[in-house]
Amino acid sequence: MTVYVALLRGINVGGHKRVPMARLVEVVAEAGGADVRTYIQSGNVVFAHRSDEAGLRADLERGIAEAFGFDVSVVLRTAAEMAGVVDRNPYGDVEPTKLLVAFLAEAPDPDRAATIDRVTFAPEKFAVDGREVFLHLPDGAGRSKLVPALGRGLLQPPATTRNWRTVETLLAMAAG
Repeated sequence: MTVYVALLRGINVGGHKRVPMARLVEVVAEAGGADVRTYIQSGNVVFAHRSDEAGLRADLERGIAEAFGFDVSVVLRTAAEMAGVVDRNPYGDVEPTKLLVAFLAEAPDPDRAATIDRVTFAPEKFAVDGREVFLHLPDGAGRSKLVPALGRGLLQPPATTRNWRTVETLLAMAAG
């Protein structure tokens, strides 16, 4: 079996798309997940499964829609892929709350990334690496000008963002 991390986009934010974690565990188990565990209320699920990513993602999205009555995008990474994300961090040992990773279902168009004027957003920085976009936001995400700009052009759904502390915790859960 492969260990997966499922990252749900846009749940339990501001009272919208409420998803109780206990019921989410049941939904993932009903889709064939084993040893299902969640981390915080923002839609992070670690579990083992026999399926490939494409079929599994569709099954999870369908199960969530049936259980909760609304659509939720799911982005999947294997435990090995999560380890690769941590290994590829281009910003080193920065404050974990100032480093975010946007997880995309597919790699973004490199031509789009090239059109973003990085000087405009300094000291904020981003680096595209495969299906992840690393964001270093020294002043935090709440006041970021880069995050909305990327959302309009580079971070096309399905995409969801997690802070570095969450990324490391999910890797530890997936590895152990």
